[in-house]
Amino acid sequence: MVTLGSYLFLSFALFVAGLAVIIARKNIIAMLLGIELMLNAAALNFVAYTRFVNSNIDGHIMALFIIVIAAAEAAVGLAIVIRFFQLRESIHIDDAAQLQN
Repeated sequence: MVTLGSYLFLSFALFVAGLAVIIARKNIIAMLLGIELMLNAAALNFVAYTRFVNSNIDGHIMALFIIVIAAAEAAVGLAIVIRFFQLRESIHIDDAAQLQN
């Protein structure tokens, strides 16, 4: 039987993997994928707590809201990356620091 602890451990592993990708990679697209992993970990937490703690659908609605926000974030983020690539011909985060000057 799958317990709440196993769902929380999976969510923690997803969150740590997303955080590790954000810290370790200098690629903007990889960083966006890390953010997506972290948002999916949060959605998994909401669904797991809804399943094991109470029987209403509040957690499912919140997870759906997170998925919609993640899709919008991915669309806007990829549009910014495409424009940044057109300007700098690179998708490394170090090249974005030069935009401040």
